[in-house]
Amino acid sequence: MVRAGLTAERVTTAGAEVADEVGFEQVTMARVARRLGVKDASLYAHVRNLQDLRGRIALLAADEKTLRIAEATAGRAGKDALLAFADTWRAYAHRHPGRYAATQTPIEIDPELAARAPGPRRAVELTYGMLRGYGLSEPDLTDAVRLLRSTFHGFVALEAAGGFAHERTPQESWDRSLDALHTLLEHWPSAREGGSA
Repeated sequence: MVRAGLTAERVTTAGAEVADEVGFEQVTMARVARRLGVKDASLYAHVRNLQDLRGRIALLAADEKTLRIAEATAGRAGKDALLAFADTWRAYAHRHPGRYAATQTPIEIDPELAARAPGPRRAVELTYGMLRGYGLSEPDLTDAVRLLRSTFHGFVALEAAGGFAHERTPQESWDRSLDALHTLLEHWPSAREGGSA
C-alpha cells in the first residue's frame, strides 16, 4: 500500500538531503526510509531501486544548480557573466555537497526521466551561451567548456577535501583564477587547422 503523502518527488528530496548530510555515495534506501519515517519497502512504490533514486537526485541537483546559475547570469556578459556563473557553481557545491557530487558522478539515468528534466540540457546551453560572448566557436567552444568545468570542479573538490593549506585564502586564489580565465578566454588561441601537432 502506498503511504499517503509519499511521492517520488518527496523521496528524491529526502535522498538529496541525506546526500548533503552523509555524502552521495552513502545514500541508501534504508537511510532515506528512516528520514521519511517509513519502511524501506514503502519507497519502492515511488522509485524502482537505489540506482533510480540516485539518478533522480542527480537530475534534481542539476535542475537546482542550473536554475541558480541562470538567475545569476541573466543580463550579464563577458567577465560579469563568468564571475556570476563560477561563483554560483562554487556556492552550490559548498551549500549542497552531496547533491553537487551527484551532478559530477556518471550514473545510468532512465532516459524517459532524463528527457523530462531541463537541468542538464539548460546547463549546456548556459555554458555555451556565456562562452559565445567571448567570440568562441567550435571546436574552441567545447575545449573552453571542458577547461571551465575542470577548473571549477577541481577547485571545489580540492577545497572540500581541505587541500588548500597555504596561508593565502582559497577565496583569494579563486578570484585570481577567475581573472586568469577571463584573460585566457579573451585571448583564446584558435585551433589550428587539422588539430594540434
